[in-house]
Amino acid sequence: MTTPVARVLVVEDEAAIAQTILYALRSEGYAAEHCLLGGQALQLLHGGQHDLVVLDVGLPDLGGFEVCRRLRALPGPAGQLPVIFLTARNDEVDRVMGLELGADDYMTKPFSPRELVARVRARLRRTPQAAAAAAQGWQQHGAFAIDREGRRIRYGDQPLDLTRYEYALLEALLQRPGAILSRAQLMDRGWDSTADSADRTVDTHIKTLRAKLRAAGAVADPIRTHRGVGYALEI
Repeated sequence: MTTPVARVLVVEDEAAIAQTILYALRSEGYAAEHCLLGGQALQLLHGGQHDLVVLDVGLPDLGGFEVCRRLRALPGPAGQLPVIFLTARNDEVDRVMGLELGADDYMTKPFSPRELVARVRARLRRTPQAAAAAAQGWQQHGAFAIDREGRRIRYGDQPLDLTRYEYALLEALLQRPGAILSRAQLMDRGWDSTADSADRTVDTHIKTLRAKLRAAGAVADPIRTHRGVGYALEI
């Protein structure tokens, strides 16, 4: 049984900002949707089918604060939905108001898309769905989830059909996301003997891993090549 990919609704009326956020979220494996208006957002969120909302404060119809107030009044999962506010205003009064209305986080423009994704990831880790996945033996790392006991890895909601060496390499990279691991370090974690490594190089398996991640829906390549040094996994 796999955990569905998290659905994030982005409520933002500036097209350029919305597209930047959507690209960043989709690159990390999230199912990101977009709407322009607060009223439309409430209609979409009423069914409780989303896992988090990124909500602009300055919307042309209902302001983000009013959307959050109405959202918190909804029964069931919709009323408990994690909310991350986006705003061009950096006043302490606005931040306090947003948090008092029940927002979970608050970011001011301009912001780093990578930081926003990190905050989305942090909030989703605290949801009941994430807790259920952990109870089943899965550990979430951004868009990746790994079940070490079952030697399984998935990207988003797609299980990856990995060979022994592909699994070993990806598991090693997931142990230290963002860290650059040399080819020798990766071989130490994944290869049983130098005879194996002579025929099946790290580079070859990284290439096949990338192809499988693309097939699973990765838009941007999460495996970064650091020439002359090694590889790192960006989650």
